[in-house]
Formats: sequence, structure tokens, C-alpha cells
Amino acid sequence: MNKVPITVEGADLLRDELKKLRNMDRPRITKAIAEARAHGDIKENAEYHAAKEEQGLAEARIRDIEAKLSNAQIIDIKSMEPSDKVVFGTTVVLYDVDTEEEVRYRIVGDDEADIASGLLSVSAPMARAVIGKREGDEVEVQAPGGQKSYEISEVLYV
Repeated sequence: MNKVPITVEGADLLRDELKKLRNMDRPRITKAIAEARAHGDIKENAEYHAAKEEQGLAEARIRDIEAKLSNAQIIDIKSMEPSDKVVFGTTVVLYDVDTEEEVRYRIVGDDEADIASGLLSVSAPMARAVIGKREGDEVEVQAPGGQKSYEISEVLYV
């Protein structure tokens, strides 16, 4: 199976969520199931069924996170030798040729992406267009509103 790139910060967030699910949520749900079971007949016990459903969702999320971490290629951009080349984990400053505005994105794994926070998925068309390019290069990106032209004005290894 192919390794999936993820930043150190993204892996840490997944580990924190996994720790919370295992150490806090799982015991709380188990206790809720036991309390609901103590109320008697479980066939028509809404509390019991709700707790069991929550348990199923939590266990599925635990398995999902474990799989993601086991298939992750954790990339620490700060340990790489800085250059002017865009790679996974770098922050890229782009100059929109049409609007004359600058935008800044950090290229991250799919699970870390949050465009409002400037975290761009490595699978996004914009990221695919800039990866491997260098400062000063112009790139064309097919955006929902049509073709957009950008110049890579800065590449940061932070």
C-alpha cells in the first residue's frame, strides 16, 4: 500500500484525537452502556441503543485513525534543506496575475486541509500545479471560475 504524506503537525493532531478516543471517550461510553443496561430490558432502552451507536462510531474512528497513521509518511519540512522549490509541507506565496493579489498556502495532507486556514490539500489542483515548481515560475490552474495564472513569489520551509 502506498504511504500517504502527512505533516508532523497533522500526525500529532491524529495521535491526540486517538489518545482522547481511547482514554476518555471509550471509558465514558462503556460506563454509559453499563448504566443503561442496569435500567433493565435493553430491547426498548433508548439510552442503551444511543450509547451502543456512539460506541460503534468511536471504534470506527479509532480504526480509521490507526490505519491513517500506519500508512502515513510523516514529513518534517523543518528538517529539510530550504530551497526555492515547492514540495509537500512548504508554504507557498502566490501572486494572482489577474487580480494582483497575493495568496499564501501551506501544502498538507488530505486530512489536514482547511482552505480557510490556508492549508491546501496536496491533492488539490492548485497544489498539483505548484509542486515541483520554483520561485519565479508561473503556473496555470484550472479553477471553478476558469483558468487562473499565478506566479510563485516565495517558497517557505517553515
